[in-house]
Amino acid sequence: MTTAPDTIPNDAGTRKTEGEARYRDAGLPVEDRVTDLLARMTLEEKAGQLTQFFYMGTGEPIPDGFDVESLPPEHRAFVHQPHDVEAAVSRGGAGSLLFVKDPALGNRLQRRAVEDTRLGIPLLFGNDVIHGLRTIFPVPIAMAASWDPDAAEAAQVVAAREARAAGIRWTFAPMIDIARDPRWGRIVEGAGEDPVLTAAMAAAQVRGFQSDFGAESVLAGAKHFLGYGAARGGRDYDDADISDAELRNVYLPPFRAAIEAGAANIMSAYMDLNGVPASANRWLLSDLLRDELHFDGWVVSDANAVQSLETQHFAKDQQDAAVRALNAGLDMEMCTFTPAFDHLPQAVRDGLVAEETLDTAVSRVLAAKFRLGLFESPYTDEDTARAVLNAVAHRDAAREAAERTLVLLKNDAAALPLRPEQLTSVAVIGRLADSRRDTLGPWVLDHDTSETVTIIDGLRARLGDGIRVEYAAGTGAPERLHPSPFDVLDPTVVPTPADLDEDAEIERAVAAAEVADVAIVVVGQPQNQIGEKASTSTLDLPGRQLEQLRRVAATGTPVVLVVLSGRPLDLRWADEHVPAIVQAWYPGTRGGEAVASVLVGDISPAGRLPFTWPRHVGQVPLVYSHHRTFAPQDQHARYFQDNGAPLYPFGHGLSYATFTYTNLRIDRTSMARRDTATVSVDVTNTSERDADEVVQLYVHQRYGASSRPVRELKGFERVPVPAGTTTTVSFELGPDQLRYWSAATRTYQLDATVLDLWAGGSSTAELTTTLEVTG
Repeated sequence: MTTAPDTIPNDAGTRKTEGEARYRDAGLPVEDRVTDLLARMTLEEKAGQLTQFFYMGTGEPIPDGFDVESLPPEHRAFVHQPHDVEAAVSRGGAGSLLFVKDPALGNRLQRRAVEDTRLGIPLLFGNDVIHGLRTIFPVPIAMAASWDPDAAEAAQVVAAREARAAGIRWTFAPMIDIARDPRWGRIVEGAGEDPVLTAAMAAAQVRGFQSDFGAESVLAGAKHFLGYGAARGGRDYDDADISDAELRNVYLPPFRAAIEAGAANIMSAYMDLNGVPASANRWLLSDLLRDELHFDGWVVSDANAVQSLETQHFAKDQQDAAVRALNAGLDMEMCTFTPAFDHLPQAVRDGLVAEETLDTAVSRVLAAKFRLGLFESPYTDEDTARAVLNAVAHRDAAREAAERTLVLLKNDAAALPLRPEQLTSVAVIGRLADSRRDTLGPWVLDHDTSETVTIIDGLRARLGDGIRVEYAAGTGAPERLHPSPFDVLDPTVVPTPADLDEDAEIERAVAAAEVADVAIVVVGQPQNQIGEKASTSTLDLPGRQLEQLRRVAATGTPVVLVVLSGRPLDLRWADEHVPAIVQAWYPGTRGGEAVASVLVGDISPAGRLPFTWPRHVGQVPLVYSHHRTFAPQDQHARYFQDNGAPLYPFGHGLSYATFTYTNLRIDRTSMARRDTATVSVDVTNTSERDADEVVQLYVHQRYGASSRPVRELKGFERVPVPAGTTTTVSFELGPDQLRYWSAATRTYQLDATVLDLWAGGSSTAELTTTLEVTG
């Protein structure tokens, strides 16, 4: 390692004796180590620790003779980018890198930080490990549909183990933005529309990622603070205008839960929130996040969000952007090229930023590195990485997770499950049924599509050689008008062939259906039509998929519809004409096996919708927890020419078993505002089949300082209920569940009132009782 000089100049012109490097003593408290190291750092080194670069390369040198200067300027910058980043690392100008997932490359870059720089501060490698690294689990909206926080936690334990083995110590997940407009592409990354369900999933994922901060853990980075999911028109990156009441009652609770679960990091959002960019909003990042929520980790910007403060006509220039972000409470800048935070040393010298403010941000980042043990163990064992990434048990866990997420939307006349003993031939129709990449979903960065089990793979394996399974790809999905920026980074994306003869393909699909006992039609959106920069103006099935479905149904062959999507799509025709519909989401590495297991009845589906499913795009945003307002009896008739009710309600999902709810009771008839009541309900499986049920508790407040939504989820539990048995499920109902932010009192409110309670299997539950809350 490079030997540090005996003395270190500081910016006041005085000199500090190096002395013993106490920050290297692992036996000292983290706070002491931070204090010692901070005192040795120059302003430039401090700014470097607050800079996170994309690393956009493989680490290979530019080939001899390659004329970089002949490229267009924007292409030239990307060629130079990894080499510029490596130079920054060697001079102490970077504290963190992202998108480095190869352990050998990570070790090489880490050696630059540890061995080339004066103080040897190691890099912190981050990555978007959203729903798996090598083993891909169902997308987050699907995991929310499991209504099983334990399953979400277990999935992220596996994701953390793989990420840590690859050298990644920090993930930019969970994404816990409430999404109430399904046009927004990033609905697929979150847990849907409800704050209680999202909060439970948020806390579970944080626990899964971070565990005990041991050798198989990574730091969780909950995002995006705050209100990103409320972008106008569902258009990614557009501004959000949210009332204080909605901000606190709907969008804030998941972040509170993540922080209480110990989230080490928070990512700020891109967009303007009520006219102030979130990444330089002092009220948001300091008053609310630090002072009120007591978050003590560090805050990182989303990609290039600090530089964007100038683009958003908020900051005067890049120095102003850096100054305003840091002073607001942002600790680290994520960027692609030259950081705005490079201006911070001069800003301190000019008195625009107090050095104490800079030191506070640096202290938070250094504390995370010390707690991770990076100074003692900065490198990754490359042999261990290979073994962990190839673990068969991880793939099995992915299948089990997928089985818990599938939602049976419709099942007329017990069309499902299929009975293999009664089948001789099955037609599987739709390109998504055999698309390895689309089965995984968006936001996967180290996947191996050769391991993916597609729906056609899963069905063929499950049905065996005795049943003929005929596959017809059928019509394709039109390519995006505005291409996905992620596709250029992913060689496994297979576009619809430009010369596809769709008429002929549809005819082949119809012919396959005509001679089959059953036609399984797979529809939906390719994975690059949802996610970041994948908002949509329509919920229609892309291309000619509906036409193809109609043609197949017209053959008279029984049809089962399987939907691959991360948002609700327009299924009005299918709901009216197709007997069985399964929402399969993007189910991950072993997703095809899970779909086959549900279709043939090896498992009973118990997934439930984490959002309200609209009939068509004209209804959105549509949420179950709306207010009564004027003429509530006409809620379904707000549109004069259309049924305003959802196609499927929030919490909906069918089962192969049948359940009845009885004996909804409370352990008291009334309670004081500060008391807690226990609400219980009996759930009986009246069928001959063991199955899980998702028991849901909803509440409505009849009067108080503010009007409250018609129903709000206050508790849920996924429970196994064996055939013919009764299970009692209980929920606590007290101040934590009943308080809300009132626009009338400008504070959190707990009213003396009467509560209506419902328990059942969806937000339309009918079993009801009341509880009086006294003063």
